[in-house]
Amino acid sequence: MKFLEYEYKRPNLEELKKDFLLAIDKFQQGKTLEIQNENLKKIVKLRNDFLTQSEIAGIRYSIDTRDTFYEAEQDFFDQAMPEYEGLVSTFYKALIKSPFKEDLKKQWGELLFNIAQQQIKTYSDEVLEDLKTENKLASQYTKLLSSAKIPFRGETHTIPQMRPFMMDEDREIRQIAADLVAEFFEANESKFDEIYDKMVKTRHEIAIKLGYENFVDLAYDRLGRTDYNSSQVKVYREAIKSYVVAIAEELRVKQSKRLGLEELKYYDLVISFRTGNARPKGSPEEILEQGKAMYSELSPETTEFFNFMLEHELMDLLSKEGKSPGGYCTFINNYKAPFIFSNFNGTADDIDVLTHEAGHAFQVYMSKNYELPEYIWPTFEACEIHSMSMEFLTHPWMKNFFGEDTEKYYFNHVNESFTFLPYGVTVDEFQHFVYENPKASPEERKEAWRNCERKYMPSTDYTGNEFLDKGTYWFRQGHIFKDPFYYIDYTLAQICAFQFWKKSEEDSDLAWKDYLALCKKGGSDSFLNLVSEANLNSPFEPETIKEVASFVKKHLDEIDDMKL
Repeated sequence: MKFLEYEYKRPNLEELKKDFLLAIDKFQQGKTLEIQNENLKKIVKLRNDFLTQSEIAGIRYSIDTRDTFYEAEQDFFDQAMPEYEGLVSTFYKALIKSPFKEDLKKQWGELLFNIAQQQIKTYSDEVLEDLKTENKLASQYTKLLSSAKIPFRGETHTIPQMRPFMMDEDREIRQIAADLVAEFFEANESKFDEIYDKMVKTRHEIAIKLGYENFVDLAYDRLGRTDYNSSQVKVYREAIKSYVVAIAEELRVKQSKRLGLEELKYYDLVISFRTGNARPKGSPEEILEQGKAMYSELSPETTEFFNFMLEHELMDLLSKEGKSPGGYCTFINNYKAPFIFSNFNGTADDIDVLTHEAGHAFQVYMSKNYELPEYIWPTFEACEIHSMSMEFLTHPWMKNFFGEDTEKYYFNHVNESFTFLPYGVTVDEFQHFVYENPKASPEERKEAWRNCERKYMPSTDYTGNEFLDKGTYWFRQGHIFKDPFYYIDYTLAQICAFQFWKKSEEDSDLAWKDYLALCKKGGSDSFLNLVSEANLNSPFEPETIKEVASFVKKHLDEIDDMKL
C-alpha cells in the first residue's frame, strides 16, 4: 500500500476517552500480571491508532497547507492532542502504581517507568486549554511561514525555493535574494512577534500551573531528558565557546579568502567557493536512483529499507507552493512506515535529505517492531546521532551525486557541520534567556539574540540590513517556535557524529556495526546510555569537545581549500 492509499479517518475523541479510561480501569483492577499486560496492550493499540491518524493528517497538511480539509484536521489535532496526552498521563500514573511493577519492568523495560515518572509532571487537566492554545499558535506560525510568496526574476518563490539564489556565485544576486527573504520577515515582523510572545507567555503559564519555576525545566522534562539537565548544558555551551568558536572563526576567515572578499557579510555565509558550492548532478528522479544504488551497496539492511520507502512512496521531496518549508522524518505507527518530507531546491541540501532524513528513517525502520510508542524513537539528541552520522557514513558514495565537485562537497560538509556548532548553542542560549525572562519584550528578545550571536559567532556582519542587525534572524528557525529547546540536540549529536566519522576512517566495518546496533536500540534506553553503548564518548565531557575540535581542524588544515 502506498502512502496516498493510507486510510485517514478522524478519531472519535469521546470514544477514545471511553475506551482508554476503561482499559486503564481494568489495568488498575487487574489482580494478575496477565490481566495487567492484556490491558496494557489494549492501551498501546489505542495509542497507535490515534497517533497513526494524527501523523497522516499532519503529513498531508504540511504537503499542502492550502488544503482546507487537512487544515481542519490539523486544527482538530491541535485541540485533541493535549486531551490524548492527558489520557497517556493517566495511564502513566496507573503504571507506576502497579503492584506488578517489577515484573512489568522485566517485560517492558525500566525506561518506560522512568519516562512515566517524568512525564506525569508535565501534564494536568488544569493546563489542557493552555496546551491547545500552544498547539494552535504553532500551526499559525507554520501557516505564516508557508504563506511566503517572494517575487524574484518575474516569478514568485517559497522560502526554500529562494535558497539556490541565496547561494549564487554572483554576490549581488546573493544579497538581493537574502534581502528579499528578510523583507518577508520584516513585513510580517509584528505577526511573528505576536505569535511568539503569546507562545512564551502560554508556556510560562503552563509551567507555573504545573509547579515549575519557569518553562525551562518543564521543557527538559517534556523532551525526556532523564540523564542530564540545564546546568550540564550550560557547561557544554561554554566548552563549545572554549574549543570550537575560535576554530570556527578561523574557518570563516579562510572562507572569505576563498571567495576573494575582505570580509564576509550575512549574505556570504552560505557559499563556500568563488565558483559556487557543490551542486548535485541530475534530476530529482536521477538523484533518487543514485540514492537507491547507494543504500543497496551500503548494507543489506539499508537495501531493504530504501526499497520499502520507494515502493510505498513514503517520500515527498519537491518544493512547491503552499508546502511547508523545511524537512522532517516521521513515523506512521500502524503501517510501521517512516515518512520523509523535504523541499528539493537543486542544492547540496537535496543530498543531505537522502542522508540526514534517511538516517532518521532508517533508525525507525530498524526499531519499528517495538510495541511501545516510547521505544520507536529515542529522545531527540539521540535521534540526531543517527541522521548526522549517516551523512558521514555515506561519504564514499558522494562522487555519484557530485561528480567533479565531490571534493568540494566533502570539504564543505565537514566545514559547515563544524561551524554549525556555534549557531546551535546560540539558539539554545537564546531560548534559556527567553524562558528565564518571560516578561521580556519582543525588542529585548531581539537584543538577547544579537548578544548570543556576538558571543558565539562574533564575525556575523549584518551591515546594510538593519532588520537583521537588530536581532531577527531567529524568526526563520522553526524549532524556536514549534519545538522549544529542541536544538542543542543537533550539536550534541554532531559531536557524536564526528566520532562516528573518525571511527569510519579507521575501521568502516566496526563503525557500521556500532551504528546499526545503535539504530536497533531505538528509544529503549536514555541518551547517555545509548552513547556509551555505541562506544562513543559523552559530549558533556569538555575533553570530548576538545578532541573532536582538534580532529576536525587537523582534517581541514590538510586540505588546500584554495584549489577547490
